Amino acid sequence: MPLALGTAALVLVVLLWELARPRVIRALARLRESRRERRRVTAEIGFDPGRERRAEQRARELLRSCVEERDWAMYRDLGFLRVWGGLGERSQAPGASYAYLIYPHRPIVAYVPQTGALLSEYCVAFPDHSRPYGSARLPDSDDVLAKWMALQADERRLISEANMHLPGRQIDPERIRRDLVRLSAWERETGEGATDIVRAA
Repeated sequence: MPLALGTAALVLVVLLWELARPRVIRALARLRESRRERRRVTAEIGFDPGRERRAEQRARELLRSCVEERDWAMYRDLGFLRVWGGLGERSQAPGASYAYLIYPHRPIVAYVPQTGALLSEYCVAFPDHSRPYGSARLPDSDDVLAKWMALQADERRLISEANMHLPGRQIDPERIRRDLVRLSAWERETGEGATDIVRAA
């Protein structure tokens, strides 16, 4: 009896293989063709070492065209953007209860403008799916713009879907405090008026 069952199982496996073999062969042929096409496109385009630099330049131009001139100057001079919190009620007054710092390829940091107290880090990612050079990393300015747009469009959703951590998980809290001091100094120097009441410890 066990010999008969074993023989029946072997025959069943062979029959299933015979039925599936044409599909497997076609799938392998499509995979080989796809790889050949990818190699052909890459050879036609060639390797361009300046591609990332040009992509960042285009990203900076796009960011500049989307944000206010003051915010662009902040990013250009300091390397990050501040967005006031409000879950739909955008208030840019010094009395706003919280704000965010947006760094390229770092978590969004929430803090209290009046005291400089750090609230949390929100990890979000916007991968580049473009072909043939798509990667998991957008140009720096595109990453900042994506976070800025997401906060402006639907702050509640972005924050609820992000991975939230306590301050210091990925960004050194001392660095953030230094950046808040730099932001206040920058606002005084540019005549914008210091809206963040943060002093160096």
